[in-house]
Amino acid sequence: MKANILGVTIDTYSMQETVEQIRQAVENRAPMRVVTANPEMIYASDRNQRLKKLINSADIVTADGIGVVWAARRLGTSVQERVTGIDLVQALFPAADAGKWRILFLGGKPGVAEQAANRVCREHSGIILEALHGYFSLAEEPFVLEKIRSFQPDVLLVGMGAPHQEYWIEEHPGLATVSIGVGGSFDALAGTVIRAPKRIQELHVEWLYRLWKEPWRWKRQTVLPRFVLKVLWHQVNLKNSCKSEG
Repeated sequence: MKANILGVTIDTYSMQETVEQIRQAVENRAPMRVVTANPEMIYASDRNQRLKKLINSADIVTADGIGVVWAARRLGTSVQERVTGIDLVQALFPAADAGKWRILFLGGKPGVAEQAANRVCREHSGIILEALHGYFSLAEEPFVLEKIRSFQPDVLLVGMGAPHQEYWIEEHPGLATVSIGVGGSFDALAGTVIRAPKRIQELHVEWLYRLWKEPWRWKRQTVLPRFVLKVLWHQVNLKNSCKSEG
Protein backbone atom coordinates (compact mmCIF):
# COMPACT_ATOMS: atom_id res chain seq x y z
CA MET A 1 0.00 0.00 0.00
CA LYS A 2 1.24 3.50 -0.81
CA ALA A 3 0.37 7.02 0.25
CA ASN A 4 0.26 9.88 -2.25
CA ILE A 5 1.64 13.14 -0.88
CA LEU A 6 1.74 16.01 -3.37
CA GLY A 7 2.32 13.50 -6.18
CA VAL A 8 5.03 11.54 -4.34
CA THR A 9 4.24 7.90 -3.52
CA ILE A 10 5.32 6.83 -0.04
CA ASP A 11 5.45 3.19 1.08
CA THR A 12 3.49 2.47 4.24
CA TYR A 13 5.92 -0.15 5.54
CA SER A 14 6.88 -0.18 9.21
CA MET A 15 10.57 -0.09 10.09
CA GLN A 16 10.60 -3.85 10.58
CA GLU A 17 8.88 -4.43 7.23
CA THR A 18 11.33 -2.10 5.47
CA VAL A 19 14.30 -3.96 6.95
CA GLU A 20 12.77 -7.27 5.86
CA GLN A 21 12.30 -6.01 2.28
CA ILE A 22 15.96 -4.97 2.16
CA ARG A 23 17.12 -8.23 3.75
CA GLN A 24 15.28 -10.24 1.09
CA ALA A 25 16.75 -8.07 -1.67
CA VAL A 26 20.28 -8.67 -0.38
CA GLU A 27 19.77 -12.42 0.01
CA ASN A 28 18.18 -12.75 -3.44
CA ARG A 29 20.63 -10.36 -5.11
CA ALA A 30 17.63 -8.34 -6.30
CA PRO A 31 18.66 -4.76 -7.15
CA MET A 32 16.89 -2.19 -4.98
CA ARG A 33 17.03 1.59 -4.66
CA VAL A 34 15.66 3.16 -1.48
CA VAL A 35 14.76 6.83 -1.01
CA THR A 36 14.11 8.26 2.45
CA ALA A 37 11.75 11.13 1.60
CA ASN A 38 11.45 13.97 4.10
CA PRO A 39 9.09 16.98 3.86
CA GLU A 40 11.82 19.15 2.34
CA MET A 41 12.40 16.70 -0.50
CA ILE A 42 8.68 16.19 -1.15
CA TYR A 43 8.07 19.95 -1.15
CA ALA A 44 10.96 20.51 -3.58
CA SER A 45 9.68 17.75 -5.90
CA ASP A 46 6.40 19.62 -6.34
CA ARG A 47 8.32 22.11 -8.50
CA ASN A 48 10.99 19.74 -9.80
CA GLN A 49 9.55 17.04 -12.02
CA ARG A 50 12.92 15.32 -12.46
CA LEU A 51 13.20 14.92 -8.70
CA LYS A 52 9.61 13.71 -8.41
CA LYS A 53 10.19 11.11 -11.14
CA LEU A 54 13.40 10.03 -9.44
CA ILE A 55 11.68 9.51 -6.09
CA ASN A 56 8.67 7.72 -7.57
CA SER A 57 10.86 5.33 -9.57
CA ALA A 58 12.59 4.03 -6.41
CA ASP A 59 11.78 0.52 -5.21
CA ILE A 60 11.02 1.78 -1.69
CA VAL A 61 10.23 5.34 -0.58
CA THR A 62 10.12 5.69 3.19
CA ALA A 63 8.41 8.32 5.32
CA ASP A 64 11.44 10.20 6.63
CA GLY A 65 9.96 12.23 9.45
CA ILE A 66 6.78 12.67 11.43
CA GLY A 67 5.73 15.42 9.01
CA VAL A 68 5.44 12.87 6.21
CA VAL A 69 3.48 10.48 8.46
CA TRP A 70 1.13 13.35 9.39
CA ALA A 71 0.67 14.38 5.75
CA ALA A 72 -0.16 10.84 4.63
CA ARG A 73 -2.77 10.43 7.35
CA ARG A 74 -4.19 13.86 6.61
CA LEU A 75 -4.62 12.85 2.98
CA GLY A 76 -6.34 9.59 3.85
CA THR A 77 -3.63 6.91 4.04
CA SER A 78 -2.30 5.49 7.28
CA VAL A 79 1.49 5.23 7.51
CA GLN A 80 2.51 3.06 10.45
CA GLU A 81 5.59 5.00 11.53
CA ARG A 82 8.38 7.20 10.30
CA VAL A 83 11.37 5.44 8.74
CA THR A 84 14.20 7.96 8.75
CA GLY A 85 17.58 7.46 7.15
CA ILE A 86 19.58 7.16 10.37
CA ASP A 87 16.99 4.93 12.07
CA LEU A 88 16.82 2.65 9.04
CA VAL A 89 20.60 2.36 8.89
CA GLN A 90 20.79 1.39 12.56
CA ALA A 91 17.89 -1.06 12.19
CA LEU A 92 19.74 -2.79 9.33
CA PHE A 93 22.89 -3.52 11.32
CA PRO A 94 21.61 -6.61 13.22
CA ALA A 95 20.49 -8.25 9.95
CA ALA A 96 23.75 -7.21 8.28
CA ASP A 97 25.74 -8.64 11.19
CA ALA A 98 23.91 -11.97 11.05
CA GLY A 99 24.22 -12.18 7.26
CA LYS A 100 27.83 -10.93 7.12
CA TRP A 101 26.87 -8.27 4.62
CA ARG A 102 29.38 -6.09 2.83
CA ILE A 103 28.41 -2.45 3.45
CA LEU A 104 30.10 0.64 2.06
CA PHE A 105 29.71 4.10 3.59
CA LEU A 106 30.14 6.86 1.00
CA GLY A 107 29.89 10.48 2.09
CA GLY A 108 30.67 12.99 4.79
CA LYS A 109 33.83 14.97 5.38
CA PRO A 110 37.18 13.16 5.28
CA GLY A 111 37.49 10.89 8.30
CA VAL A 112 33.82 10.93 9.33
CA ALA A 113 32.66 7.85 7.40
CA GLU A 114 35.79 5.98 8.53
CA GLN A 115 35.11 6.89 12.16
CA ALA A 116 31.48 5.81 11.79
CA ALA A 117 32.53 2.50 10.24
CA ASN A 118 34.99 1.83 13.07
CA ARG A 119 32.32 2.41 15.70
CA VAL A 120 29.83 0.17 13.91
CA CYS A 121 32.42 -2.60 13.52
CA ARG A 122 33.04 -2.64 17.25
CA GLU A 123 29.38 -3.42 17.88
CA HIS A 124 28.70 -5.59 14.81
CA SER A 125 31.82 -7.58 14.03
CA GLY A 126 30.04 -9.70 11.41
CA ILE A 127 29.64 -6.76 9.02
CA ILE A 128 32.37 -6.22 6.43
CA LEU A 129 32.67 -2.43 6.17
CA GLU A 130 34.45 -0.01 3.87
CA ALA A 131 34.25 3.79 4.04
CA LEU A 132 34.98 6.58 1.57
CA HIS A 133 34.44 10.30 2.16
CA GLY A 134 32.18 12.32 -0.11
CA TYR A 135 34.50 15.25 -0.80
CA PHE A 136 35.92 13.97 -4.07
CA SER A 137 36.26 15.96 -7.27
CA LEU A 138 34.87 15.02 -10.66
CA ALA A 139 38.37 13.99 -11.70
CA GLU A 140 38.62 11.70 -8.67
CA GLU A 141 35.21 10.10 -9.22
CA PRO A 142 36.47 7.24 -11.48
CA PHE A 143 38.83 6.17 -8.67
CA VAL A 144 35.93 6.24 -6.17
CA LEU A 145 33.74 4.19 -8.51
CA GLU A 146 36.51 1.63 -9.00
CA LYS A 147 36.97 1.33 -5.22
CA ILE A 148 33.24 0.67 -4.80
CA ARG A 149 33.10 -1.87 -7.61
CA SER A 150 36.14 -3.75 -6.33
CA PHE A 151 34.61 -3.93 -2.84
CA GLN A 152 31.32 -5.33 -4.27
CA PRO A 153 29.00 -4.07 -1.53
CA ASP A 154 25.71 -5.71 -0.70
CA VAL A 155 24.51 -2.34 0.57
CA LEU A 156 25.77 1.10 -0.48
CA LEU A 157 24.89 3.92 1.91
CA VAL A 158 25.36 7.35 0.32
CA GLY A 159 25.43 10.36 2.61
CA MET A 160 25.83 13.38 0.35
CA GLY A 161 22.70 15.28 1.29
CA ALA A 162 19.38 15.18 -0.51
CA PRO A 163 18.68 15.32 -3.37
CA HIS A 164 22.31 15.22 -4.58
CA GLN A 165 22.78 11.71 -3.17
CA GLU A 166 19.64 10.48 -4.94
CA TYR A 167 20.83 11.90 -8.27
CA TRP A 168 24.26 10.35 -7.74
CA ILE A 169 22.82 6.91 -6.99
CA GLU A 170 20.59 7.09 -10.08
CA GLU A 171 23.51 8.13 -12.28
CA HIS A 172 25.67 5.21 -11.06
CA PRO A 173 23.45 2.09 -11.05
CA GLY A 174 24.72 -1.39 -10.35
CA LEU A 175 27.30 -0.47 -7.71
CA ALA A 176 25.54 -2.53 -5.02
CA THR A 177 22.54 -4.77 -4.56
CA VAL A 178 20.82 -2.15 -2.39
CA SER A 179 21.55 1.58 -2.52
CA ILE A 180 20.16 4.04 0.02
CA GLY A 181 20.54 7.80 0.42
CA VAL A 182 21.14 8.43 4.11
CA GLY A 183 21.88 12.16 4.45
CA GLY A 184 23.91 13.05 7.53
CA SER A 185 23.74 9.58 9.09
CA PHE A 186 27.52 9.15 9.17
CA ASP A 187 27.92 12.21 11.40
CA ALA A 188 25.45 10.66 13.86
CA LEU A 189 27.11 7.23 13.69
CA ALA A 190 30.56 8.78 14.17
CA GLY A 191 29.34 10.83 17.13
CA THR A 192 30.28 14.17 15.55
CA VAL A 193 26.60 15.16 15.67
CA ILE A 194 24.61 14.19 18.75
CA ARG A 195 21.01 13.10 18.14
CA ALA A 196 18.19 14.39 20.30
CA PRO A 197 17.51 12.45 23.52
CA LYS A 198 15.13 9.51 23.08
CA ARG A 199 12.30 11.34 24.84
CA ILE A 200 12.49 14.23 22.37
CA GLN A 201 12.49 11.77 19.46
CA GLU A 202 9.39 10.10 20.89
CA LEU A 203 7.66 13.50 21.12
CA HIS A 204 8.44 13.98 17.40
CA VAL A 205 10.20 17.33 17.93
CA GLU A 206 13.70 16.19 16.99
CA TRP A 207 13.70 18.87 14.28
CA LEU A 208 13.31 21.52 17.02
CA TYR A 209 16.24 20.07 18.96
CA ARG A 210 18.42 20.17 15.83
CA LEU A 211 17.41 23.77 15.19
CA TRP A 212 18.41 24.67 18.75
CA LYS A 213 21.77 22.91 18.34
CA GLU A 214 22.32 24.14 14.78
CA PRO A 215 20.55 27.52 14.46
CA TRP A 216 22.04 28.07 10.99
CA ARG A 217 19.53 25.47 9.76
CA TRP A 218 16.59 27.86 10.23
CA LYS A 219 16.27 28.61 6.52
CA ARG A 220 15.82 24.90 5.77
CA GLN A 221 13.29 24.57 8.57
CA THR A 222 11.06 27.22 6.99
CA VAL A 223 10.09 24.53 4.48
CA LEU A 224 8.11 22.71 7.19
CA PRO A 225 5.28 25.26 7.59
CA ARG A 226 5.10 25.68 3.81
CA PHE A 227 4.87 21.90 3.44
CA VAL A 228 2.05 21.80 6.01
CA LEU A 229 0.11 24.57 4.25
CA LYS A 230 0.54 22.88 0.88
CA VAL A 231 -0.75 19.57 2.26
CA LEU A 232 -3.76 21.28 3.88
CA TRP A 233 -4.53 23.12 0.63
CA HIS A 234 -4.25 19.84 -1.28
CA GLN A 235 -6.64 18.23 1.22
CA VAL A 236 -9.21 21.00 0.64
CA ASN A 237 -8.92 20.56 -3.13
CA LEU A 238 -9.41 16.80 -2.79
CA LYS A 239 -12.58 17.31 -0.72
CA ASN A 240 -13.94 19.83 -3.20
CA SER A 241 -13.16 17.46 -6.07
CA CYS A 242 -15.00 14.62 -4.33
CA LYS A 243 -18.02 16.87 -3.73
CA SER A 244 -18.08 17.91 -7.38
CA GLU A 245 -17.95 14.32 -8.52
CA GLY A 246 -20.69 13.40 -6.04
